[in-house]
Amino acid sequence: MIFGKVRVAAACAALLLMAACSAGPRGEDPSGDGGEPLTTAQPTGDAKTSPNVKRVAHVPRTAPLNGAMDWNTDLAFQGDYAYVGNFGGFSIYDISDPTKPKTVSQVACPAQQNDVSIYGDLLILSIDEPRSDESCASTTKSQAWEGLRIFDVSDKKNPKYVSAVATDCGSHTHTMIPDGETLYVYVSSPGPEPESDTCPPPHELLQVVEIPTNDPKAAKVVARPNFFPDREETGAGCHDITAFPEKKLAAAACFGDGVLLDISDPVNPKLLQRIRDEENFQLWHSATFNNDATKVVFSDELGGGSAPTCDRDTPRTKGADAIYDLTNGQLERRGYFKIPREQEQDENCVAHNGSLLPVPGKDIMVQSWYQGGVSIWDFTDSANAKEIGYFDPPPFDGVAGSWSAYYYNGYIYSSDIRGGLDVIEIKDPLTDPAKQVKMDDFNVQTQKSY
Repeated sequence: MIFGKVRVAAACAALLLMAACSAGPRGEDPSGDGGEPLTTAQPTGDAKTSPNVKRVAHVPRTAPLNGAMDWNTDLAFQGDYAYVGNFGGFSIYDISDPTKPKTVSQVACPAQQNDVSIYGDLLILSIDEPRSDESCASTTKSQAWEGLRIFDVSDKKNPKYVSAVATDCGSHTHTMIPDGETLYVYVSSPGPEPESDTCPPPHELLQVVEIPTNDPKAAKVVARPNFFPDREETGAGCHDITAFPEKKLAAAACFGDGVLLDISDPVNPKLLQRIRDEENFQLWHSATFNNDATKVVFSDELGGGSAPTCDRDTPRTKGADAIYDLTNGQLERRGYFKIPREQEQDENCVAHNGSLLPVPGKDIMVQSWYQGGVSIWDFTDSANAKEIGYFDPPPFDGVAGSWSAYYYNGYIYSSDIRGGLDVIEIKDPLTDPAKQVKMDDFNVQTQKSY
């Protein structure tokens, strides 16, 4: 999701996307409902599901992470634990029994976006909001710092703040690339903002942060690759980058472009291909490889996440996914996918975060669509993708819905912006083989083969 009035306006103007980007100023309610506290809104009606899908557990947001703008964001997994980012901080859940998740701890550490990843005992948060300083006690009254925060979560009940790394224009999302005892992190962020202290021009495609895992306090920015010299002043950067380290590849969604990278040397990635879809895509949001890295799914977050684009007035190729085959080292577009269920005119709905289901020989993905809910879809035939299951929650008043939906060890976990954590199960002959695959950990932007 895109927020930050000045920063997004700069990125959209650079890419001629102003008509597609709608977001309120940082700290304000982008729903534009006149300032009514978001916590007063209630869902109306019942969730709709396909016959093969059911919700098996729900954990609502609770204090201290249930304020008006304490929205749930991204997810990461490790062993029997799920980590959920939130604009107010992050939560750790025990999911040893997925049907009965238990809250282990909640850390109040406010900032947009607080997208989360986990590696060993280190938890990393993306901060895409100028703060007074790097600490969890910081405020937005002055704008001196934004970037990455690092925590030690070896004691799940008592996470400890370790250090932080300032990055230009903050970190909207981040991507981990492990290399021995060093963890490289690709930082994605929009920008620049000419009048900003934390986001001045020029602004590169990405920034590379080096984190020594045995000394995380020594983390620092070590490179700023620039693959778009034509954007040196206007910037824009990237939204999401997905790495597939064992394939030495990364795919980046860079607002107006899709990008394929060679990451053989993580500090010095090389541009392999830059693609555009000016007819249909307006805000390239994220990328997902299939298991053998012969395909990439790019998504278009038309409207920045706050617009209702799953209606009869929006073409099926906009606010959707595009499936590209990777043939002879080049990306070639084969088709599009968009949920077939029409949403109400006031429901924000567009393609957002998802992951593969580990089904051998098939290309199947679960994906969040905000108030469009959670969709499970098959793109084995790249030109004829189809939905095979869904969980569609009742409407909320204002911006709401599933921010991220990922498959992990037999279940789908959905981070619902204002609802909480949902655990969803699909029982279908097509997807059941995925239950035989067990993962030790899972960070969606650092893909591993199964």
